[in-house]
Amino acid sequence: MAVLALACSNGAVERTPYDAGGPRCPVVVEQHPDEGASHIPCTSPATYLTEPPSSGNHYPTWPDYKVYDQPIRWGHLVHAMEHGGVVIVYNCPDGCADDLARAQAFVAAGPSDSSCSPPRVILAPDPTLDVKWAAAAWQWTLRADCFDDQAVQSFVIDHLGHASESICGGYPLDQLCTTQ
Repeated sequence: MAVLALACSNGAVERTPYDAGGPRCPVVVEQHPDEGASHIPCTSPATYLTEPPSSGNHYPTWPDYKVYDQPIRWGHLVHAMEHGGVVIVYNCPDGCADDLARAQAFVAAGPSDSSCSPPRVILAPDPTLDVKWAAAAWQWTLRADCFDDQAVQSFVIDHLGHASESICGGYPLDQLCTTQ
């Protein structure tokens, strides 16, 4: 599959994959300003200027890097991104079983992370997302209406481990916000 990359005037890079069947779906990758990285109490709202969030103040704990079947609060996910993680989220109210299976397989295959095992990648649903699929890393987002394997793989390769801290591991869900 070939990828057509178009640089936009706002600094975004739009990649539209083409194969014999035509375009799969537009993929938009953007870089964003750093919104800070302070710890805030878990009782405080975590608000961000991008969708999905790409940096900002966050909770003191972060989740294990793996596939989840329930939403994770962005205050925790942003902390994982500060440690060099990449977060992949989806919102498919009408279902997207094929895309989800490919995303799960991608994470299970273990994208290369020279620093950590398991790799610092999280996959989780996000019912607040305004597109079907997104990925986020520190100061970067990818947004699309399908799971584009090649675009997500490129995004992970480009951004995994590129943040202000490089920390492996995380906390089980039942320990989020209980460990200060």
